[in-house]
Amino acid sequence: MQTNTYKPITTWLMLISRSLLFLLFQGLITLLLFVIGQEHPWEESSRWWLFAVILANLVSIFLLVRLFKAEGKRYLDILRFSKATLGKDLLWFFGSSIIGLPIMAAPMYILPTAIFGDSMIPVNMMFRPLPLWALIVGFLFPLTIAFAELPTYFGYVMPRLAIQLKNGWVAWLIASFFLGFQHIFLPLILDERFILYRLVLYLPFALFAGLLLKLRPSLLPYFMVIHALIDIATLSTYWML
Repeated sequence: MQTNTYKPITTWLMLISRSLLFLLFQGLITLLLFVIGQEHPWEESSRWWLFAVILANLVSIFLLVRLFKAEGKRYLDILRFSKATLGKDLLWFFGSSIIGLPIMAAPMYILPTAIFGDSMIPVNMMFRPLPLWALIVGFLFPLTIAFAELPTYFGYVMPRLAIQLKNGWVAWLIASFFLGFQHIFLPLILDERFILYRLVLYLPFALFAGLLLKLRPSLLPYFMVIHALIDIATLSTYWML
């Protein structure tokens, strides 16, 4: 017989877990670069952000599996497409995409020029040259993030915050904000413009995705697929520069 060992504090720890994991693994990469004699190890660590996010994703997935199991549930259950609601889910998903795509795309076109005056400055700050082997390993980035990011904030944290706070709307705002906020640390480049850019860039999409998943949680696997495809496109930036 399985017992429910859920602890409310766990929800809040998971809310900040990915930001902390990004910092931890960037710090470990910095330490490694320092040991091998890199002159500016923290600055250079941002070049290797793909590895920090892959490692963070793997830890997030591990934590989600353990936490759901501790509640007598299965992590994989939240990732399944529902046959019973397939038609309605598809209607919701494709209908919302008409609104969601411009919401996601607008900051990517507006923010770089508004903050930096040149749309390529933040791209060049983040997507610095990597050896071929690193880019091949980098394909684990979109594959792992689909199972780690949205399931953490909207599959695990948001519904539990709603119960604790007795307010689903506040839970949605908190979970969505921290989804956007985590990007400050992916990677953490100590430039105030870049930090502002990363903070604002994904907030509209986080709020929109969180709203849809609050209203219809069965859409989570659909958003996971789209998330993976978006980040495959993100990874392709390395090949285009």
